[in-house]
Amino acid sequence: MSELSQMTIAGARDALRAGEVTSAELTRACLDEIEKADALNAFVHKTPEIALEQAAAADARIQGGAENPMCGIPLGIKDLFCTQGVPSQAASNILEGFRPEYESTVTTQLWQAGAVMLGKLNMDEFAMGSSNETSCYGNAVNPWRRGNDETALTPGGSSGGSAAAVAADLCLAATGTDTGGSIRQPAAFTGITGLKPTYGRVSRWGIVAFASSLDQAGPMTKTVRDAAIMLGAMAGHDPKDSTSADLAVPDFEAAITGDIRGKKIGIPKEYRMDGMPAEIGKLWEDGAAMLRDAGAEIVDISLPHTKYALPAYYVIAPAEASSNLARYDGVRFGHRAKLSQGDGITEMYEKTRAEGFGDEVKRRVMIGTYVLSAGFYDAYYNRARRVRALIKRDFDEAYAAGVDAILTPATPSAAFGLGEMAEADPVQMYLNDVFTVTVNLAGLPGISVPAGRDTQGLPLGLQLIGRPWEEGDLLNIAASLEAAAGFVAKPARWW
Repeated sequence: MSELSQMTIAGARDALRAGEVTSAELTRACLDEIEKADALNAFVHKTPEIALEQAAAADARIQGGAENPMCGIPLGIKDLFCTQGVPSQAASNILEGFRPEYESTVTTQLWQAGAVMLGKLNMDEFAMGSSNETSCYGNAVNPWRRGNDETALTPGGSSGGSAAAVAADLCLAATGTDTGGSIRQPAAFTGITGLKPTYGRVSRWGIVAFASSLDQAGPMTKTVRDAAIMLGAMAGHDPKDSTSADLAVPDFEAAITGDIRGKKIGIPKEYRMDGMPAEIGKLWEDGAAMLRDAGAEIVDISLPHTKYALPAYYVIAPAEASSNLARYDGVRFGHRAKLSQGDGITEMYEKTRAEGFGDEVKRRVMIGTYVLSAGFYDAYYNRARRVRALIKRDFDEAYAAGVDAILTPATPSAAFGLGEMAEADPVQMYLNDVFTVTVNLAGLPGISVPAGRDTQGLPLGLQLIGRPWEEGDLLNIAASLEAAAGFVAKPARWW
């Protein structure tokens, strides 16, 4: 395994500025690792020519004194981000052959900063899933194993390819998107850091939409400091996105001081779920003790509407998906089904969507269409919106009482085997989001930090939820937790 591909963003930045390594060398090291890692199925569209061209340009910029910390850093890009001239399918057959003539705002900003694109990463179809098993490319595979068990494990979803690629050192970092936990859950499953920023902090323009009021892009990295550096390049106001916040982007890395004395960390009693595995509960207690030892005050809080979060989410998200996915009709772009003589526009819609959408996407579109239909709109969708407002109020009241951040588990378990849940009731899969969906419903920033391992050696993560727009403070607390936990384990190479 290449030592160069194992570098962090911060380490690579310093080495690039010192002339100890070039972006071209970093990029070639990552490309070599990607070629050896097809068994992980993380990279689904490789772009070596683009990567080497961008790396050469980055080296020239660095020699000219470029200061941007992302300059020369090789990244993987989730297939949900539109990249000009490069397949951007959202892991769906319905977008087969789609090569955008434009670039998403996030990737535009990353390339302007001098970052390097290694390729596009696997994901759940249209970001709908918690295990990366709904992809048209096939399953992404977690680089971790349960001890000596060779069972293939999920890297989580929907950003499973991003998580697997970062954990396996195929890239220095990757972009992800988070609608109900799709950055934080796979980060926890693979032992990396995943940050979901405040809704509106990062532009959604050019990112294939799932649920527009919930979707938010963020960095998936090897350390908290790396997340701070990468967020700085991704964030910022975008006039093309009506939900983008017109706020200055602070220096997130500078906010990481390591001093959290006097910070008040809330422990919500409602997150102590029935049937929670003992090792998850212990990890949570240990995390609270680590923050207490670092000088924070640990307080019990109540978020009383938490129990309604999953039902509300699985009404709102499918409703918005039903609206967003109506554009895939076989007329303008992507897949179009072959028609029989006499077929009209209705048959073209039906056949195209039947062939192009996978089962999970069809399931959510049908649920969404149902809850938005006449007679059910008030009973389901409007009621879910009211519950969402109550969930946000719970958080507002906790922060108004002086809480700086909230500590919870990131997931209800470690990574499970591919196929172990998909064959069961889909609702069991939805329960994987139990600790994360509230953050999206309330539009808050949240981060998953690797904090320990279960009895089978698999990584476990803890989640910190911050005040809106205060990612810097959240990252500082997360860095303190990261330092105390001291998680440095890597998956044993088998691929």
